[in-house]
Amino acid sequence: MARRRTLRPEEEEIWQAVARTAKPLHPMGHVFLKQIEPKPHLPSPETAAPAPSVTHPRLPLFRLGEKARVKPALDLAPSLSESLAAAPLQMDAKTHGKMTRGKLVPEARIDLHGLTLSEAHPELIRFILNAQSAGLRLVLVITGKGKRGQDIGPIPQRMGALRHQVPQWLRLPPLGPAVLQISEAHLKHGGSGAYYIYLRRR
Repeated sequence: MARRRTLRPEEEEIWQAVARTAKPLHPMGHVFLKQIEPKPHLPSPETAAPAPSVTHPRLPLFRLGEKARVKPALDLAPSLSESLAAAPLQMDAKTHGKMTRGKLVPEARIDLHGLTLSEAHPELIRFILNAQSAGLRLVLVITGKGKRGQDIGPIPQRMGALRHQVPQWLRLPPLGPAVLQISEAHLKHGGSGAYYIYLRRR
C-alpha cells in the first residue's frame, strides 16, 4: 500500500478549492470523503458545502388501506346527452321546455335506423332542407341507439356511429344554417335513439 504524502502548498490550495465546491450525494456521502482527506486541519466537504435541504413528499401521508380524502378528477369526454344539454339555447325557452318534455308533436320524421353513414348523410340533407322549404319547425330524426359489436381492440369503440354522427352533420353546411336547436328526443318519441331538430324560418 502506498504511503500517504503531504500536499505541497499549491496542491493544498487546489484541494481546498475543490472541497468547497463539492456537494455530498447523500447524507452519508461525507464518510468516504473523510477517508481521503490529506490533512486533519483541512475543512471537510460538509462544512464547505451546505447539506441539501430535506424535501417533503409531494403526496400527503397516508396509511395503507385508508380511503382517499379527495376524489380524483376524471378527464373524460362528456356523453352525447350531456353535450347536447350543455349547448347554448337558441330558441324560445318555453317552447324548448315543451319540446324536451314531449309536449310538442314533430311535424315530420325520418328513420335512418339501419342505414350506413354514406347512405344516411344524403337522406338527412334532403329531408331537413325539404322540411325547411315546406315551413316546418319541429322534425324528428330517428337514428337508433346502435348495436355493440365485437370489441377486440385496445381502444373501446363507440356504440352507434350514426347516433354520434348526425349531430355533427346538423352543425355543418349545408344543414347548419337551417338548424336552430338539436335536442335528444323524449322517451315517447325514441329517447336517446332520436333527435328533435328545431328548424329556422326561411
